[in-house]
Amino acid sequence: MNRFARLQPVAAVATALVLLGIPFWLVLVTAAKDQAQALNPTLALPERWQLLENLQAVFTDGRMLAALGGSLLVMVPSVLGVLILGSMASWILARRSSRWLAAVYALAISGIVLPPAVVTIVLLLRQLGLAGTATGMVGVYMGMYLSTVIFFVTGFVRTIPLELEEAARVDGASPWRVFARIILPLLRPVLATATILICLYIWNDVFYALFVIGGRIDTLPLNLYQVASSGLYLQNWHLVFAYIILMSLPLLLTFVVAQRRIISGITSGAVK
Repeated sequence: MNRFARLQPVAAVATALVLLGIPFWLVLVTAAKDQAQALNPTLALPERWQLLENLQAVFTDGRMLAALGGSLLVMVPSVLGVLILGSMASWILARRSSRWLAAVYALAISGIVLPPAVVTIVLLLRQLGLAGTATGMVGVYMGMYLSTVIFFVTGFVRTIPLELEEAARVDGASPWRVFARIILPLLRPVLATATILICLYIWNDVFYALFVIGGRIDTLPLNLYQVASSGLYLQNWHLVFAYIILMSLPLLLTFVVAQRRIISGITSGAVK
């Protein structure tokens, strides 16, 4: 039994290296090859490393700077919107108990398991005059991921002692002041976790962006799809994989820097 317990961490690390390390290595070595070697992507090392040249070619010819601006244009307002509205709604749902609010909470988190109807969304945006606009895309993302924030934050708010809010109200604090000064600072760990998850979803989204803003605003996944399908990167797997590395680099660096806060946000509700 002791030997089995000692082998468990080793097995877990080995499994993670196989499941995560092999795909990452495939992307890295393919992005460092020339077109002929990358025609059939393998795990073999390139004869000559030209990763920097491929990254530079992708950044210059793939119009990544404009696509980066488009991604930030729809991601930043979407994330800020769902965090603010979701945390305020979660505070109300966690502090008040009634059958009506229980039904509202069940409806609010149902978006986690119920996929949005793309055709209905596109038709509604056309009726509102928001089809093909950044505002429409922000509205779609907020509607999709508000459930995630409410699900994360509501359980966390219930672990915060109610006496903190009562003491602030006794001192004459308004509900908004209680939320801004007491509740919101305590939500930082769980909001950091929700931020990373939602940024990851939006940053890599191509399906909904293609239907809502495709052809009008470029995001990084949309730009990669367009340049690859138009023939610019046809059979150029080294450029495609180099584009993927550049596209993933911002979120990867963010995760490495904020990993402790992310993990603490996931586990804080259970610890408390």
